[in-house]
Amino acid sequence: MKHLAPISLAALLLSACASSIPDPEPGSPIADSLAAPETAPAPEAAPVPEAPSAKVAAGGFDYESVFAQDDRPEADYELYPVRKSAEVLMFTGVMPGMTVVELEAGDGFYTELLSKVVGEAGTVYMQNPAGFAAFLGDAVPKRVNDRLANVDIVESNFDNLSAIGDGEADIVTWFLGPHELWFTPEGEQAFSFGDPDRTFPEIARVLKPGGSFIVLDHMASPGSPATTGNETHRIDKAIIISMAEAAGFTLAGESDILANPDDDGTVGVFDPTMRRKTDRYLLKFTH
Repeated sequence: MKHLAPISLAALLLSACASSIPDPEPGSPIADSLAAPETAPAPEAAPVPEAPSAKVAAGGFDYESVFAQDDRPEADYELYPVRKSAEVLMFTGVMPGMTVVELEAGDGFYTELLSKVVGEAGTVYMQNPAGFAAFLGDAVPKRVNDRLANVDIVESNFDNLSAIGDGEADIVTWFLGPHELWFTPEGEQAFSFGDPDRTFPEIARVLKPGGSFIVLDHMASPGSPATTGNETHRIDKAIIISMAEAAGFTLAGESDILANPDDDGTVGVFDPTMRRKTDRYLLKFTH
């Protein structure tokens, strides 16, 4: 495995397989309409096929397989239901053999899953800003070294992904992270992790034509300024959509699987009343 250099904490639910359609209640209009004439024996009912699992992609990949118990951190399994990880993977469309750039991978919670989906023929670039090293400690090498052979660690700001070639990525993910562009740690200057105006064009540069850019973040109150990224660790999705579109992206899809209409978007995401309960948006852009 090559380590080019050392992105976000990011989430989630192993949804249960859909059950078979229940038999109609005896005496109901549906049951009456299905009954055979009294003069003929009732035909043997054909089995009702089960609905496809929510964890199987249109291309046939079974996402459930990447959640099997192994030597990954035990805490991951506790967070899969909370973060609805299976549904998030489905939304990304990641498949075996792909190259994925994972911005702000943090300690590698999603790196683990992406690595297992893309498999030996794929690559995951696990990116974190150098400024994250202090709080990540040795979590990244512990997870990656001698375990995830298809993961390359990239340490860089968000606006400088020079370790990744032009048009190399099938997918770029940014889970719970775009607000960090406006986060200014105490004593640091503005845009310490990357200039927003240069970051989105840089993401576009590394994506293949037709590739997908996936964004997941905490929603701020509509109309809030970008500075909420520093104040509450939230960002209005309208800001992200506008900046992505300015860089040549087109919004292609949106999911509300992590939405919470009871969250007004004003409370800090680490507040105990909001921890893991924030209203989060999940967007897919194409390039």
